Amino acid sequence: MNIEQTVKRAMSDVAQLSDCQLIETIEPDTLLLQSGLDSLGYAMLVAQLEEELGIDPFTELAITVYPATFAEFVAVYAQGLEQKRD
Repeated sequence: MNIEQTVKRAMSDVAQLSDCQLIETIEPDTLLLQSGLDSLGYAMLVAQLEEELGIDPFTELAITVYPATFAEFVAVYAQGLEQKRD
């Protein structure tokens, strides 16, 4: 499973746990604020991805701006995984 699929699956899991309704199709340009998760949902998502992937790129990388789109969110995790490998 690639990182994009991992994030989408985790978003779906978190949406069910937090009683949020994700939009039907999440595309690379989907704005995170319009995906259906609320701020608590995103906190849960980051925690779940940290547990699964072993990284929290928001504390481990020098990220100055929170990602606005799904593609940017996935890119942050891809960068974090790349750094972890090095």
